[in-house]
Amino acid sequence: MDVAIITVGDEILAGDTTNTNAAWLAEEIADRGSRVRRILTVPDDRSVIAARVREWSAAFDAVLVTGGLGGTPDDVTMEAVADALDRPLVVDGDERERLVEKAREFREENPELAAEYDLDLDFDAAASLPEGARPLATDAGWVPGCVAGNVYVFPGFPDEMRAMFDLAAEEFVGDAVSETVWTPTPEGALGPVLDGVDERFDVAVGSYPGKGERPGRLKVTGTDSDEVAAAVAWIEGELDTVDAPPGE
Repeated sequence: MDVAIITVGDEILAGDTTNTNAAWLAEEIADRGSRVRRILTVPDDRSVIAARVREWSAAFDAVLVTGGLGGTPDDVTMEAVADALDRPLVVDGDERERLVEKAREFREENPELAAEYDLDLDFDAAASLPEGARPLATDAGWVPGCVAGNVYVFPGFPDEMRAMFDLAAEEFVGDAVSETVWTPTPEGALGPVLDGVDERFDVAVGSYPGKGERPGRLKVTGTDSDEVAAAVAWIEGELDTVDAPPGE
């Protein structure tokens, strides 16, 4: 699968929050044999989100959107996804019941907090999803995410996002395989080897420079494990290589 990731949030664009979600999702998707082709951060702007989701849902096998779910005025992601797919927002009855029960349990278990904050929850809004969407809900968070067509909508809080991704993780299993070659050779001297791999093998090679005493690495990716192995063997015959650093 070719996948695009969109993270939503003014706080990310302002530098107030580090975008760890995109990096985590990209690694998880790559580990399952699919490929991330685009990563973009957009503001909490309904029209901007909708335009990008509409474009990328047509261009890629899947689009993952994270952030902008909740009960505050700037949480517009679900509405934007509905706009992008030309679907109305409808209340999911099962999700509404789940949220009502979850709120009841919270009030019973935390009476002092419920009294202090006078929780007034809009269950219809929280349970509204694009028509026909499959809800994604976990105990880690409040509002549901969903799968609508090839668009996956997750919350922005990392713990909630990761728990929700687990519900759909197997849908990103693909046929891409990769191997890594570690080398002390400076990145600037790798040109002939990278050109040689490109001429000889049907693989893609990512070059990542070393830092300090940490060696650089070449990540070889393809859809044929034998082709990837052959490319790695050829690279190892052309370069000085070293063992992977501890922890890799």
